[in-house]
Amino acid sequence: MADTSEPRWLPSLTGVQILATGSFVPPQVVTNADLAEFGYDADWIVQRTGILARRRAADGVAASDLGYEAAVRCFDAAQAEGLLRGAGGSLAEAAADVDCVIVATMTPDSPAPSTACRVQGRLGIRAAAFDVGAACAGFMYALVTGMQFVKTGGARRVLVIGSDVMSRAVNPSDMKTFPLFGDGAGAVLLGAGSGEQGFLAYSLGADGQGADMLHIPGGGSREPLTAESIAAGRQYMQMEGRAVFKWAVNLLADSVARSLAAAGLSASDLALVVLHQANKRILDAAGEALGLPPERIAVNLDQYGNTSAGSIPLVLDEAQRAGRIRRGDHVLISGFGAGLAWGTGVLRW
Repeated sequence: MADTSEPRWLPSLTGVQILATGSFVPPQVVTNADLAEFGYDADWIVQRTGILARRRAADGVAASDLGYEAAVRCFDAAQAEGLLRGAGGSLAEAAADVDCVIVATMTPDSPAPSTACRVQGRLGIRAAAFDVGAACAGFMYALVTGMQFVKTGGARRVLVIGSDVMSRAVNPSDMKTFPLFGDGAGAVLLGAGSGEQGFLAYSLGADGQGADMLHIPGGGSREPLTAESIAAGRQYMQMEGRAVFKWAVNLLADSVARSLAAAGLSASDLALVVLHQANKRILDAAGEALGLPPERIAVNLDQYGNTSAGSIPLVLDEAQRAGRIRRGDHVLISGFGAGLAWGTGVLRW
């Protein structure tokens, strides 16, 4: 693999704020005990990943459906604070205030149109809409993109959604991979902020030489699906678990240290650390490297599993509603996954 070190410089992206958050998970809960009935090792799942349960979308429910529900909840929160029109919960009035919709997903409803267009249509928004495909790093990519629209004056209000139906992307017969993933979505509404708000330092990166470490080989233009490839499971995710784990731990240690240094902060200045919820051992390793107490590392992996692009906005919404984030707080955010792609930044809320 190529050098995965961060760029020599890390830019800032200030003058933008997260105005409101929202999230949604399907009601069906799949516990480790449920999986054990089908031959999965429940003890192995807990010991190796820290996952106790995950959510599963019903048949016919797609990424746009989860994203829509998260967006509606985000709009409700924004309206309650007077940040969008329609304080009584009018979806049409709220939608009229949004200038751009960005959806991060690796499980789109269909190859075309974009999942963002599906969400936009249901919300009744008249604005630009497009998807960002960076797998588990997708929300960070979409967040930075949306913030740049606000910063440059290209939009006043941007809706950024991370939504994935990962239960459709992993092979149920893969005993080591299938239990890791769940379905869920989160959303944030962006708007102009003070010069002290936004990313004090951030970086986006990728190393395409590691693409085959975590990928779905079939279903694209290189390998269209056939009856034979479907029977062989080529439509499902394939992952070199040990190699990806090692890469993620090293990547986090490096990118977090560089982001803090560029922001002129230390780990003790962080009110909360929000990492992609991939594996409890990765989260624990990050906390140990930063020297932070466990309560500052946000964790909901145990209840939802790895929801890919949905994981970071899910955590942000839960933390916001629980009062764990307040204006002026420093929040470290990092997403990492297939690509291999990553994004890390220090946000002043």
